[in-house]
Amino acid sequence: MKPVDITIVIPVFNERENLEILMEEVTCAMKSVEKTYEIVCVNDCSTDGSLDVLKKLKAKDNRIRIISFKRNHGLTSALDAGFKCAGGDIVAMLDADLQNDPADLPAMFEQIKRFDVVCGWRKKRRDTFVKKISSKIANAVRRAFTGDKYHDIACGIKVFRRRCVSDMTMYNGLHRFFPILMELDGYTVTEIVVNHRNRYKGTSKYAIGNRLFRSLYDLIAVKWMINRRLTYKEDSNEL
Repeated sequence: MKPVDITIVIPVFNERENLEILMEEVTCAMKSVEKTYEIVCVNDCSTDGSLDVLKKLKAKDNRIRIISFKRNHGLTSALDAGFKCAGGDIVAMLDADLQNDPADLPAMFEQIKRFDVVCGWRKKRRDTFVKKISSKIANAVRRAFTGDKYHDIACGIKVFRRRCVSDMTMYNGLHRFFPILMELDGYTVTEIVVNHRNRYKGTSKYAIGNRLFRSLYDLIAVKWMINRRLTYKEDSNEL
């Protein structure tokens, strides 16, 4: 595999109707970025033929790489697999449902020159009522627990320096808290406003049960990490 500057990781679960358009949009967005890149698509055991579409797209574009799970493992595992095989020094994550706009990537790559992590902020959400109210409740509770400043911590478009994610120990569900966890590790994090669109095809994989309640449960683990982190400083070194 030839070395590249940027890796774009796209988890895929039953998004067959969106994939061709998504790849066209990514290709168009990257024309203004003077860097080499690859697209790592992680098929999370889709049952709708998404893998077949990915194989056809890969045959036309050798920048596309495919990882495919034998069973469904969830978004955190898909991201982890993509991060660990990333060849670029810059790593982006992008949802496959077309609600995130690949056209925002160039501006995020500009910001990564000054920060370690750049997070999207969907200031004008194009979501269902259930998703909006779930996010509002989860955000309010999270800020009360952690005191963080982030507007949209769960946004599906983010850009990282590879060192932030390559050696990170992942646990199921903690992808929702990337900015907090990376800030704990000493990395610099910023947010920029990104475009958010209505879902083009397919159905959302999230509801109150797996969006709100699960994220609140995972928040307990994040709070424990914040409270238990080591903060000592050496006064002198006698060695």
